[in-house]
Amino acid sequence: MNPSIVLGIIGSTVILVVLFEMLRRRHLREKYAVVWFLVALASMTVTIFPDLLNVSARAVGVEVPVNLLFFAASMILLVLALQHSYELGRLEEKSRTLAEEVALLRLELDQRLSPPSEPEHPGGSATSPEDGR
Repeated sequence: MNPSIVLGIIGSTVILVVLFEMLRRRHLREKYAVVWFLVALASMTVTIFPDLLNVSARAVGVEVPVNLLFFAASMILLVLALQHSYELGRLEEKSRTLAEEVALLRLELDQRLSPPSEPEHPGGSATSPEDGR
């Protein structure tokens, strides 16, 4: 068997094993696992059937099949980066909103827990019942 095929199969298998282990330990969410599973599956398919890449490259008009592979990989990474940027922006907005809500709740709690202060009179001192005024 060709050493590059063995290397490709071992690499794809390692990716799949790590992927399932990360899922089992809940270090990776399912929606991302699907993408990485498809990438590992495509990698294994191209490794086992290298002529598939040649046929695909000819079908889309790419002279060097590896260029098609690099283009597809860069597009996948671009889509993943866009997805993560979208989610990061959404989480930043949610975090800001939650911080504002916590600040308002703390202010309300402080206002309810602090004793009411006595109003000052125009003379500058507060009157008390012991003063006799």
